[in-house]
Amino acid sequence: MKPLRIAFITPFFPLKGGIARFSGHLRDALRDGGYDVVPVAFKALYPGFISKGVVKVEGAHAADVRLVLYNPFSWFGTIRSIRLLHPDILLVAYWTGFLAPFYYLLRRLTGIKIVVLLHNLSSHESFFFDPFMRRLLAAFADGFVTLSKAVFQEVTAVMPAIPVLSLFHPVYEPEVEIPSRHYARRALHLEEECPVLLFFGYVRPYKGLDMLLHAMPAILQREPTLRLVVAGQFFEAPEKFRLLIGQLGIGSSVDLYPGYVSRERTSLFFKAADAVALPYRNATQSGVVQLAYGYGVPVIVTPAGALPEMVCHGKTGWVARDCSSEGIAMAVGEFLDSRKNLTLVHRTIEAFRKDYSWDSFAAAAGPFLEAEASMR
Repeated sequence: MKPLRIAFITPFFPLKGGIARFSGHLRDALRDGGYDVVPVAFKALYPGFISKGVVKVEGAHAADVRLVLYNPFSWFGTIRSIRLLHPDILLVAYWTGFLAPFYYLLRRLTGIKIVVLLHNLSSHESFFFDPFMRRLLAAFADGFVTLSKAVFQEVTAVMPAIPVLSLFHPVYEPEVEIPSRHYARRALHLEEECPVLLFFGYVRPYKGLDMLLHAMPAILQREPTLRLVVAGQFFEAPEKFRLLIGQLGIGSSVDLYPGYVSRERTSLFFKAADAVALPYRNATQSGVVQLAYGYGVPVIVTPAGALPEMVCHGKTGWVARDCSSEGIAMAVGEFLDSRKNLTLVHRTIEAFRKDYSWDSFAAAAGPFLEAEASMR
């Protein structure tokens, strides 16, 4: 029997960012499950002055990629190429309304059903045209796959007639050789015994780094040796945060590493950390949580969006009482109180990793795609 041919339209490596990483893992898992997955990659998503260079294709694969989200002229050539592939179904990644016009046109000009891999229903930063883009989304989507209960509930409330498969964000296993904790701490100039918190990934307003910094004086009053390490691409000027760090008098306890983090450096940061902090103001799900679990590191999160869904409080991490500096400080305090029992935490995370694998995700998503493709 001929395997289902899936055209997967999404960012892929060498684009940077969590969506590209997720897409690569899902492509491989679906192929391992026997599906014929044809990647259709973006060459670029946003102009350089908006993206600050974090979503630009680099390397040998760039010449093979033509789709540029902000260039409608590139859409038509891509649509012609997709029609020549004769896919049974289109699987498209969606996390911002900027994608809606292209996908709407794709559905109308190919007539091929679209299942939307819905990372977010609403953009993290809202725009005045969001309601219009949501109407476009309802017009082209034949089915949804969501990565959290929060997004599942949101989309079923506003588009109840469209089939939805509620899944999860799988765990990211380390992809490079893992250094020892001792080596990682030496490389980052961290003391062997001090507790280390890691804030990792893009620094954007909704991710709440400023709230975490405001929580640091109270945290340091409880544990003066604690160090906070911040590693990732800044969408705001790093100087803004350096100024805040100076004003709070916490400069000797905070290390900033601005810029894109390679996979090798990622291993250093996570192996050096005792816990990963996600002080988000709002969220759906976060790949950073699953990356932390892949390294066996617990997380400290705010009760934003679907973040609490991914945390067993006191077992795989800690959930703050609210999205505030005070709530974050209290949650970090609970983590500090539990440091002697982290062996049990690590065992629980290990069990969590097995339940939330990419193979399990693909085993559920594949039949859903088959069912949608067969419906007329």
